[in-house]
Amino acid sequence: MSKIYLASKSPRRKEILAGLGIEFDVVAVNDHTLLNFAGDEEQHPGEAPEDYVIRTACDKARAVLMKIEADGLEKRPVLAADTTVIVNGEILGKPKDRHEAEAFLRAMAGTYHEVRTAVVVGTDPEHLVSDVSVSRVWFKALTEEEIAAYTATNEPYDKAGGYGIQGLAGLFIEKIEGSYTGIMGLPVFETARLLKPFGVKVL
Repeated sequence: MSKIYLASKSPRRKEILAGLGIEFDVVAVNDHTLLNFAGDEEQHPGEAPEDYVIRTACDKARAVLMKIEADGLEKRPVLAADTTVIVNGEILGKPKDRHEAEAFLRAMAGTYHEVRTAVVVGTDPEHLVSDVSVSRVWFKALTEEEIAAYTATNEPYDKAGGYGIQGLAGLFIEKIEGSYTGIMGLPVFETARLLKPFGVKVL
């Protein structure tokens, strides 16, 4: 099996890849490097959420591929991903503070939201392959006490939409449609399918 580069520092993505038995090294870039190399993680005016999540994942892959070449590292497939939470057509990013985390939870309470995770693989910045996992998540109605208790933890602040399905927020989720691992941040079905042509087989 080929070893890959993971263009992410996400502990959840590392956990999922390790669980699949895929060997990888993390080569992530910071926001400043990403801006210089590829683009930015801000939604562009008029940009649809489905276009946004593909663009940002591709930007991460290209930035890491360029870094690998600049640093003279061994050439291997790069895997990048980006996860977006969408409520009523609006993207909910990573909350900047507790006030925004609370607003996100209120927007999701008692209804469903969409989680899109784009996966991108490639060895050449100009020839990337990609796929998108689309899931729906239904939250129960939340009390202000539940919102306050959850946002007092560290969980909301490094995750799209301000929650992680694998943590305490699982208490809020009535049902899901789609990919559990996609909601976590790396859908295993799409990931395995994209990696296979590059010689990375899970089974």
